Amino acid sequence: METYFKQIIQSLGENPEREGLKNTPKRAAKAWEFLTQGYHQSIDKTVNGALFQSDNDEMVLVKNIELYSLCEHHLLPFIGKCHVAYVPNGKIIGLSKIARIVDIYARRLQVQENLTKEIAQTIQQVTQAKGVGIIIEAQHLCMMMRGVEKQNSIMSTSVMLGLLREDPRSRAEFLSLVRNNERLL
Repeated sequence: METYFKQIIQSLGENPEREGLKNTPKRAAKAWEFLTQGYHQSIDKTVNGALFQSDNDEMVLVKNIELYSLCEHHLLPFIGKCHVAYVPNGKIIGLSKIARIVDIYARRLQVQENLTKEIAQTIQQVTQAKGVGIIIEAQHLCMMMRGVEKQNSIMSTSVMLGLLREDPRSRAEFLSLVRNNERLL
């Protein structure tokens, strides 16, 4: 990657050997390895058995999980938050594992619509939950910095599976909890 970044800098008409750019190809390659590390991470290794028996059958919601990804169309960032809910079916997942699953898929070249679906399907598969709901709200630099240049646009996507798709009361509970922005702490 380092060689390619050097070539990109040269194709822009810049001198990759000047002081400010001398180590940029190396730094950029390292940054891109980090930003796309999701390709090299395993869901099984990440979850690492952190599933626990529980008779809880009430909705579990983790709101405002920071999300950083790269648009697969322009290779520019999109930044936002992810809300993840599930209704347990005999087992619960370790709290940090939910955020880690979000990161695995976000740290890939993505479109937000697919990212939302991948997270939902994985939470469902791993937990065997009665229902899963995911909402992602993000700002896309490909829309803010170029093209139509709309600075205040926010894209929202959602995927509801199982109980959260089929039962209007469960769906309403999820949407109500996500909309409630009061902090209790």
